[in-house]
Amino acid sequence: MLVSAKEMMTKALAGKYAVGQFNINNLEWTKAILLTAQELQSPVILGVSEGAGKYMTGFKTVAAMVKAMVEELGITVPVALHLDHGTYEGCYKCVKAGFSSIMFDGSHYPFDENLAKSTELVHVADQLGLSIECEVGSIGGEEDGVVGMGECADPDECKTIADLGVTMLAAGIGNIHGKYPANWPGLSFETLAAIKEKVGDMPLVLHGGTGIPDDMIKKAISLGVAKINVNTECQLSFQEATRKYIEEGKDLQGKGFDPRKLLNPGFEAIKAKVKEKMELFGSVGKA
Repeated sequence: MLVSAKEMMTKALAGKYAVGQFNINNLEWTKAILLTAQELQSPVILGVSEGAGKYMTGFKTVAAMVKAMVEELGITVPVALHLDHGTYEGCYKCVKAGFSSIMFDGSHYPFDENLAKSTELVHVADQLGLSIECEVGSIGGEEDGVVGMGECADPDECKTIADLGVTMLAAGIGNIHGKYPANWPGLSFETLAAIKEKVGDMPLVLHGGTGIPDDMIKKAISLGVAKINVNTECQLSFQEATRKYIEEGKDLQGKGFDPRKLLNPGFEAIKAKVKEKMELFGSVGKA
């Protein structure tokens, strides 16, 4: 059964650890993440971007696949199915499709419009018992065609959105999606501390978890980050393992061309990466 991320976030904040959101792209991705979470007894959030949802033929397909997989695999750890960087319209589609959590990213709107739409969606999520994440200050890099420069969020605006009753708040602190450039200055802990001071016991979300040094991750968790998003690192691990399998000619040996065999090294690589991240975030054994 899918659950809201609310209890996960409350426990993570109190326990000074973070729950990983791992984005899914297909059946292999979903299966690898769920099995690893179960093995490590860690709560987990499955993130679905609108682009990935479209690729998997729609949010209804995604929700049906995840719910069936949780049942068939006997998954007992808490699992939230979460819309990542959702549009206003996308949030309603995911609510209808049966997601247990949504993110509304209104960071590209003027603040008043972000506030109005966030207010409405927080009310909807509250009525239905879903968790909701909202964003202030865009995250850098590119995700599904949305390009952000990674500006730092205004702590006062963060407080205004947090006071709506959001479950968790994504605030830009210099983090970016995708690979970090060599000249990246690092996370702004000054901004994070100022936001934390304003919002109090609000679980904060760190987007763009790929490539942030471990010590920065741990410091961010100590300052109130309770959810960390990982996507690119799993993609890179999958790509490297798949490339190695083909370059070694294993797809030409016997029935190595069988997609179940061809995709298996990538599947195992995702499991290894998710395990590594869950251990770093401190969520192992917290289910």
